[in-house]
Amino acid sequence: MSTAPVICFGQQPCGFFPRRYLFAKIQTARRLQRELGGEIVFFCHDSDHDPRETRMGLRHRKTNELAQLNFAVENKVQRKFSPLFLKRIAADWQARTALQLPNYVESPLIEIFKNTAAATVADFCLEMYRGLGLLDGVRIARSGDSALRRAACAVSEYFVDVPYEGEIVRARFANGMFQLHEGGDSFMTLPSAPFTKEQISPTRDTRLRWMQSVLHCTHYIAGAGEQAYLRQEDAPEIAFVCRDTIDRPDEAYAELPN
Repeated sequence: MSTAPVICFGQQPCGFFPRRYLFAKIQTARRLQRELGGEIVFFCHDSDHDPRETRMGLRHRKTNELAQLNFAVENKVQRKFSPLFLKRIAADWQARTALQLPNYVESPLIEIFKNTAAATVADFCLEMYRGLGLLDGVRIARSGDSALRRAACAVSEYFVDVPYEGEIVRARFANGMFQLHEGGDSFMTLPSAPFTKEQISPTRDTRLRWMQSVLHCTHYIAGAGEQAYLRQEDAPEIAFVCRDTIDRPDEAYAELPN
């Protein structure tokens, strides 16, 4: 019996206006769906903790100068180490950012931004993408979801969400120890503690097999960076598709919904 295609693309939340390469992945998925049928699944890797993932570039409407915008969160520990689904947005960030946006985007986009309500970085990004109409008809699977984590296969390399200084941080588990990467060759070792599958998220090298054990996708849309490190041999049943090209891929997609 034939199985309907499951067309998947993966991405960390990548700015409250998404980077253009994410828009290109979505467009590629919609094109494949028109050709093949089936459903589209967005594997949202909101377990990632790197604050650089949500930094995005917007061009000034008059000068065309590129500015980098990002979230402000409640404290330094969250900013550096908490997963994106637990980074809590600073109370005044949205109002302050709304004052800057007229320099970069049109009024309807500013209204979508102002009307978006979410407490965490990952939730805010997803609500903005919905407001922009980018996720219509797309199923969302989040790596921070405890039910998805319980269902996923075991992997040999992973991170664990553990307490640290009153927050939950994403620590690499290796050689029986939790470690936080402080930059360069510097690591901080945290006390050992028991943990469960609900606290585990994969590393870059184990993410594909971990994701596939739950989503069972037939097609996966990969960006240029992903193509360099994806272990396609971990999922030989998947047809890998290069995302469609787009100009200025690292800048923000800040256009009016169709």
